[in-house]
Amino acid sequence: MTEDSKKIDLKRRKFLLTATSLTGAIGVSAIGIPFVSSMLPSEKAKAAGAAVEVNISSIQTGEIKVSEWRGQPVWILNRSDEMIKKLDNKSELADPDLKVLSQQPKYCQNKTRSIKSNLLVMVGICTHLGCSPSPKLAPKGDMGSQWEGGFFCPCHGSKFDLAGRVFKGSPAPTNLVVPPHKYINDQTILIGEDAEGAA
Repeated sequence: MTEDSKKIDLKRRKFLLTATSLTGAIGVSAIGIPFVSSMLPSEKAKAAGAAVEVNISSIQTGEIKVSEWRGQPVWILNRSDEMIKKLDNKSELADPDLKVLSQQPKYCQNKTRSIKSNLLVMVGICTHLGCSPSPKLAPKGDMGSQWEGGFFCPCHGSKFDLAGRVFKGSPAPTNLVVPPHKYINDQTILIGEDAEGAA
């Protein structure tokens, strides 16, 4: 082989290596893009996690309205002044000062666990094993000497007050969850988005 033919072969080899590498990179990209896209949430999943508007104008004092957010029941309780006064009794509560911060947004880290003291917005799922507690706003019979009403989980006997705070001795380890929410106006709550100015 002559010297000129060796040079031509090297040029051809470099060209073939470059062309093969580019073709491989294009092929990997063509396979990778749909693969990565399949891991992104679908439109249905995005809609399931979207914020939910709830009209609260029809909730009478002492009543609960049930809505749904992310496949979970959300209770909106319109508390009376008497119900709010019952929240002062902290001696029997496991976490009366709301030290488990993950159970409510910072703007609901108060005695009523709410933005507006009369309106409680709370996920209706027990923090023990995921059962759904029953509202016992005016309990009948002896459910415990210090318990003046709230929410009772029939599965394992957890008791919560009218702010969703768990009582000592209950199987539930933490208070019921207050979801992020804000008021759009006096008649509408948006569940799933934080209140303005929230940290």
